[in-house]
Parts: sequence; structure tokens; C-alpha cells
Amino acid sequence: MYKCKLGMELHKDLGLPYDRQISLLRETGFEGFFAYWEKGMDVADLAAAARREGMIFQSLHAPGGPWARYLWYPCEETRTAMELFVSCLRDCAEQAVPIMVLHSFYGFDLHTPTPQGLENFEKIVDQARRLGVKIAFENLEGEEYLAALLAHFRDEAAVGFCWDSGHESCYSHRDLLSQPFHGEKLLATHLNDNLGARDFDGARTGADDLHLLPFDGIIDWQDVARRLNQWGFQEMLMFELKPHGQPGRHESDAYARMSPQEYAAQAYMRCCRVAALFLREKEKRK
Repeated sequence: MYKCKLGMELHKDLGLPYDRQISLLRETGFEGFFAYWEKGMDVADLAAAARREGMIFQSLHAPGGPWARYLWYPCEETRTAMELFVSCLRDCAEQAVPIMVLHSFYGFDLHTPTPQGLENFEKIVDQARRLGVKIAFENLEGEEYLAALLAHFRDEAAVGFCWDSGHESCYSHRDLLSQPFHGEKLLATHLNDNLGARDFDGARTGADDLHLLPFDGIIDWQDVARRLNQWGFQEMLMFELKPHGQPGRHESDAYARMSPQEYAAQAYMRCCRVAALFLREKEKRK
């Protein structure tokens, strides 16, 4: 019988060292985690803590912000971006972390993927293939860039899709899993909730990316469960949840008043509700 495994992000705002967070997540009921990679971080310590706790170290998230953008539009930072992504891949390989999650773009202002960008990403994917690590490109802003990458690497076993439910809700306003080469390349999830675009005329802004606990926003989790099962998703349900909100926003203030233990427990209960929906949908499809 299929067992639904649950994972959650390690987050600095939780107020505990990462090794203690790994212990807390295991004590709470989670079975895995991912972490944001930073230059100089001791990934070996995280891997050792995962082994001690019997936890699955599912992925490292490559540097976000504008770094992916620099691959599409070459500039003086392009070489540094390439070096950072390859360093993250090497840490994955050395510590047997199977997936590196990588944003496909950053920003709302540009919408035209470039041949130079695809060439630069080919070099990153070549390194991933050589090291035995998979890259999961994540939806953020600029979904045209994600579509270009998934189409370009449609036959590449080292490339997949990391679906962020919250980013879809506040940035895309459409079902990304149904787009060509998205659902069939689904490799990982970053599940979280939000309120969509606060500007009801549809303007997109990073301030709407709230990473709320499931069922604290507007996402239809029954539909999420249906859509994941539609594509036969069998991997860990990974949740990217943040205990503090965006600057100037107050939707997450109640989380900030919780202790780390209370927050982890609340997160686990909500994740279990999503898992129950997911498994019921799976049963319907038998």
C-alpha cells in the first residue's frame, strides 16, 4: 500500500538551529525536509542530522532572487550565478541529496526566453547529469521561462518540475500542471497557501507570496489532491511554509506568536489534512 510521506522546509525564522529543526520535525511526525542552500553552509552537518533522525533530506534549494535571471540575460553576474548553482549541485552529490530545486526566472518585467539562457542552463544540466543529481525547475514569476526550460529538456531524465502551489495561486492564475511538459515532468512539490493576488484586478506582486499553512488561504486543496493524482504523483508531499509574513503584511502574525513546537504541530496537522485528501483521491482512481 502506498504511504504518503510528508516533508517541510527548514526555515531560519523558526528560531532554532537547523539540526534542532530536523529533530523537531521528526518528533512532530514529518519524514523529510529541504533547505535553502547558501555559499559556505555545512551541508554535511544537515546530512548527518538527517541520518541520526532517520529523516529524508529530499532537496537543496539553489539561491533564489535574481540569480536565475542572470543566466537568461548575460551580464557580469552570470559567471557567479553559474558557479553558485554548480556548487549547490556538488553539495547535493556529495551528501546524497537527490534533487536541486532551481527557480526558472525572477521578475515581472520580462517575458522572452533567450537562446543564450538555454545554453547556460544546458551547462548546469550537464553538470547535474554528470553528478547524478536531478534539477527541479520551480514556477515563480516569468512562467514563459519555465515553459521554455521544460520544453527544451523534455527528454532529459535529469530535469523535472517543482510545482509551487502558492506561486501558481498568486502569480499564474491558471493550472500549470496542465501545461505541456509540466505535469508529466512533476518531480517535487512546494505546497503552501495564500490569498491569491490581493489586487483583484490581477496585478502580480511578490508581497502576495505568503506561504501560509494549508487552509489559511483560498487554495482549493481538494483540487490540489485531484490534480496531483491526475499525474500519478508518488513522491513526498513537500511543504514550503513560513512562520513570518511578508513585510507590511499581517496574515502570518499569529504564526509569529507561536513557539517553534506549536508552529510545527499546526503545520503537521494541516499537512495531514492535505495528505488525507490526496490519499482519498488516489483510492478513487484505483
